[in-house]
Amino acid sequence: MNIDLQMMNKKISGLEMVKVNKTADPVYSLVNSWLIVRSFLGVFLIFLVSAGNAQDLKPDKPPILPFQQDALQQGNDESIATQFYQNHEYEKAAEIFDRLYDEKPSQYYFQYLLSCLVEIKEYGKAERLIKKNLKGDPNALRYQVDLGYVYYRAGNTDKAKKLYEDALKKLQPNQQQIFDLSNAFLTHGENEYALRTYQAGRQLLNNTYPFGFEMASVYERMGDFKNAMEEYLNLLGVNTSYLVTVQDRIQMVLANDVNNEKNESLRKILLSRAQKNPDKAYYAELLWWYSIQQKDFDLALVEAKSLDRRLGGNGEKLAMLASLALSNEKYDVAIECHQYLVSKGKACPYYDFSRRELVNTRYIQAVSEPSPPKKMLETIEHEFRELLRDGSDDPENISVIRNLAHIQAFYLDKPAEAVDLLENAVKMNGISTAERAKCKIELADILLFTDDVWQATLLYQQAYQDFKYDVLGQEAKFKNAKLSFYIGEFKWAQAQADVLKAATSKFISNDAIALSLLISENFDPDSSTVALGLYAHADLLDYRNAEVPALQTLDSILAMFAVHPILQHVLYKKAEIRRKQGKFAEADSLFAQVVREYPDDILADDAVMQSAALNEKQLGNPEKAMARYLELLDKYPGSIYVPDARRKYRSLRGDKPQ
Repeated sequence: MNIDLQMMNKKISGLEMVKVNKTADPVYSLVNSWLIVRSFLGVFLIFLVSAGNAQDLKPDKPPILPFQQDALQQGNDESIATQFYQNHEYEKAAEIFDRLYDEKPSQYYFQYLLSCLVEIKEYGKAERLIKKNLKGDPNALRYQVDLGYVYYRAGNTDKAKKLYEDALKKLQPNQQQIFDLSNAFLTHGENEYALRTYQAGRQLLNNTYPFGFEMASVYERMGDFKNAMEEYLNLLGVNTSYLVTVQDRIQMVLANDVNNEKNESLRKILLSRAQKNPDKAYYAELLWWYSIQQKDFDLALVEAKSLDRRLGGNGEKLAMLASLALSNEKYDVAIECHQYLVSKGKACPYYDFSRRELVNTRYIQAVSEPSPPKKMLETIEHEFRELLRDGSDDPENISVIRNLAHIQAFYLDKPAEAVDLLENAVKMNGISTAERAKCKIELADILLFTDDVWQATLLYQQAYQDFKYDVLGQEAKFKNAKLSFYIGEFKWAQAQADVLKAATSKFISNDAIALSLLISENFDPDSSTVALGLYAHADLLDYRNAEVPALQTLDSILAMFAVHPILQHVLYKKAEIRRKQGKFAEADSLFAQVVREYPDDILADDAVMQSAALNEKQLGNPEKAMARYLELLDKYPGSIYVPDARRKYRSLRGDKPQ
């Protein structure tokens, strides 16, 4: 504020005194009051101006006291010395650390100073430094190791070893001293002596503390994985409560197993110990855990059964394994788990659950095949009916009802029975909202199959409204979009697909993108949409298991259009139908044609993956399957199928499950 305070003060305090007649009291009083008020106003204004100027001034920093100055300087010196050390400027670092150690002797400064002196070959000074400390603390065996290290670096290895051995002989049954000595050896890279220290400590402490974790860690540093694992496993013999910690340590070690060598070594060690010590359940427990980690479900099944029988378990591990095996498409293992649990009888808490899931798993295994045998499906239908004989209104059986309806409608030509089942299921008391929505979606699928389009779209919409922000709702919305596509409402179908591009489920999102692209690339309001209309009709015919007319419709597109964006979809759809008919070689040839003629288009990675799966499972050609999986990994690294392709490629190559 640019106000002349002095001038203002002068004007206010130096007011000319008005000559008045004191006898005229009213006038005199008025003037006197006015002068007093002006004086106060002036003082207040001066205060405001001073305060405004004061705000522009920064407050002084508090003074730094002498001890604070010393601490700051010491911290700066330490940082500088450390930087010199990291830059291998050991002479400069030694000079500062020497001063710091004199000012404040500490093990931290000592180790840095000693290291610097050794690096600049000031062995005599280093020796004097150590001996001075050793004299002050003769029981600190770490100084003997430091001195031995100086002799070793100076070239006198015999003298160094003598000191090391002497330190080991002086070791007392003191856990802290044992730790200190072993750490001193480790600091100077003497791993073998560190191990010997722990071994001596074990004996001195009468095995009251095993030093197992410490020894295993040293073995890991040495790259001796086998002995590291032996130490970890020995700990379980000392105390079974170490099991979780041992599992965590093993998992950390195996995380860096690039060539799968450590996994194979551990597998052999665990199997050997479990076989040699059948009375020690913790080995079987660890082997079961390991097999789950490695997705070796066959081994996990053996160990889970063994543990359940040995410990009189309630089947929990078998139930858990069944779910994991199912999610990894290991259907035989899942089925065997449920069979075992059912065989335990009604007293088993998983008896009813496994009865249901046994048939459900057989159903999932059957429909996962391109062309499941009708006899197998009829057997599964019979098993479903047996389950529902006394429990058709039990909410626990809702998955059985839904799966039975699917088989009846899509495989056994019994859609009317399927519709009745699901209509009753939707009205069932006690089922969750999610299960009711799943039944509505399945019912809508079947109604679309039987050409009841409008009722189907209504049910899809109901399921979507109930689960707008859930994967279940997104699934219903996509199916409704596909229905619109089937009946030729292309723009509406595309609009719904565009919304679903951001779906939570990666597979729904991918399918939505594919549908949107299919429509956008083949739909033009100003020209004919004959090709897209014919393709949509063929797709619907295929959905309704009318394979022959579907193929005829697709062939008519190929005959009508020599060049058209939809042709890759026509070839791919023909391949899917041939696979569905069990004509696997022809299907593989068509998938290969898609890749060959449209290598950079949206269906290329799908075609490669389908070809690989056909060669692996149906055509019995693992070499070609491996080549296809590798082709997908190399040429389509952004594909959604990459993780699955990598896993299957490694499995065919003979790698252990990862």
